[in-house]
Formats: sequence, C-alpha cells, structure tokens
Amino acid sequence: MAGTKGKQSVRNMILSLGVITLMASVIYLFIPHGEGGTPDVKRVDYRVELLTARRAAPYPVAAPEGLPKTWKATSVRYDGSAFDAWHLGFHAPDGEYVAIEQSTQKPAVFIDTASGGARETKATERIGDRTWQRYEGGRYDALVLKAKGSTTVVAGTGSFAQLAKMAQSLKAESTKTT
Repeated sequence: MAGTKGKQSVRNMILSLGVITLMASVIYLFIPHGEGGTPDVKRVDYRVELLTARRAAPYPVAAPEGLPKTWKATSVRYDGSAFDAWHLGFHAPDGEYVAIEQSTQKPAVFIDTASGGARETKATERIGDRTWQRYEGGRYDALVLKAKGSTTVVAGTGSFAQLAKMAQSLKAESTKTT
C-alpha cells in the first residue's frame, strides 16, 4: 500500500508540473513583448502642453512639424516658474533619444543642464536660415540656438544628423496675447 501512494504522489507532481507549464506558456503568449528585448516606448500627446506653453512663454515655443510617425514623443513639460522652461522628448526611429529644450535662463547655465554637460565646439550647422552651434558631450551631443530672450537646445544620444533633422522640423510660435 505504501508503494501505491508513492507512485500516486510522483504522478500527481508530474501532472501538477504539466499544468503549471501549460499555464505559464499561455500567460507568456498573451503578454506583449518589445522588439529586441527592449520595453515598448509609450507615445505621449503633447498638444495641450504645447498650446499652454505657447500662450504662457515670453518667447516663441518650438515644436516639430512634419516628422514621420516613427518619431515618438515620450515626455513633455512646461514650467513657467523655472525660467519658462519647455521640454519635449522623443524616441527616434533607431531607438536614440532626442529632446527639444527651451528656456529664458542664463544661456551658459541652461545649455550645460540641457546638454548634460556637453562642451561647445568650433563647428556650426546651418539649418534653414539659422546657424546652430554644435556641442559635444559624453552623454548627449547638442545643437544650440541662442536668440533674444531665450535659448533652444536640441540634444540627445542620436547623431548630429538626427539632431539636425529635429532642429529643421521645429516651428516656433507664440499664441500669447498681450
């Protein structure tokens, strides 16, 4: 009788293991997985924040127009109490990060913060009718445009070609009524 109970216990353990494996397989199939083992990047809608910033900021707030849908906006914020700071971050098609930063803060301090400590180079980039200054850094590279009353930084982990593509797509507007 003891031998029969031992065989039943082993049989029950194997059946239980089979049920658990089946359940785990079903769960795995229905959970979304990102490409290449990276988590899916969530797209944010930045239209409301953009309108708010354009109404409140003392400078024309820049945002991209005409970028392909493969560029995903991932973060947005406007802080009127902190030098009218505008931030709009993107996940580029190749997985790199590119952000637009604008502020009325003193340019040297703002550029250092927005570019992650990148240093000014002698190289410039002509984009449209404006000349952007190149900055190179360990974490981010950046293109910087100093204007009267504000500074615009396009920074990220992407190449200068990607940064230039973003800078070229920027349209700066102000809907502020005074």
